[in-house]
Amino acid sequence: MFLVGLTGGVATGKSTVSNMFRDLGVPVIDADAMARRIVEPGRKAWRAIKEEFGPCVFHENGELNRAALRTIIFEDEDQRQKLNRITHPEIYKEMIWEAIKCAVQGHQFILMDLPLLFEAGVMVPYMHKIIVVTCEEDLQLQRLMEQRHLSERESKLMIGAQMPLDQKAVRADFVIENSGSIEDTKHQVLRINRALSKSYFHWKIRLLVGFVVGGFVGAFKMLSKKSLSWSGTKEKWTQLSLK
Repeated sequence: MFLVGLTGGVATGKSTVSNMFRDLGVPVIDADAMARRIVEPGRKAWRAIKEEFGPCVFHENGELNRAALRTIIFEDEDQRQKLNRITHPEIYKEMIWEAIKCAVQGHQFILMDLPLLFEAGVMVPYMHKIIVVTCEEDLQLQRLMEQRHLSERESKLMIGAQMPLDQKAVRADFVIENSGSIEDTKHQVLRINRALSKSYFHWKIRLLVGFVVGGFVGAFKMLSKKSLSWSGTKEKWTQLSLK
């Protein structure tokens, strides 16, 4: 099994693309879903956010007030970095556990939906391939304003907090241009899925894991035999010393 990173800008249609891969039977691990999970009341990240940002970013029922927190972090880079240091390690832990479950199930590859894949940089070395979803800038702004009910200023701040799309596209193995029709996007997804499905990289990983596990098992058996042999020798010497 190998990992494929899926990233792009906010409101470029990344969720649409990930759903298309799901429909093709590809397991998708969504960082946004993990981010919602880790800030559930009482969890480690929830407690850390409350300690760092105070009760002003929480609703009366204890749930995180995302709108209030968003206002703070998109106006202040230092505050955004504080939040990232709290949430990112917990998100990665959740994603790793989900990936292990998929590996046990025998999937060829997993799609890791990571909006800040390049910005954070932590997971980039673990990705065998990276897909970037892009669209025209004015269309991205329009979609964001409509989807999130944000003002133009708020939308531009959110877009500006991420790496520019052209820089992400340069670092990608595959680019999906999502400014056209759904059918056009689906055609691009099918082409990429075919290319990934033809890869034999997962067999190399399985062989490597097999060799490593086999090595550990062999070493354990050898040590066990030596331990038994040493125990037997020690017993003989004990008997001789008693005579």
